Amino acid sequence: MTSRLSPEDQQKVDQYLSAPQHQVERQPFRVWRLLAVVMVVTIGLGLLSRFLSRLVL
Repeated sequence: MTSRLSPEDQQKVDQYLSAPQHQVERQPFRVWRLLAVVMVVTIGLGLLSRFLSRLVL
């Protein structure tokens, strides 16, 4: 893949990306954990809503 940047600009980009603050190791994305959190929050808010509606009525 060819770059549209000049060699000087590409060198600046490479320097920027090789800086230590851009080399953070990240854990792999876990879809099922995100889905579980969303479900727990949704169910929890639904139960809270039902509880509060019973207090009002």
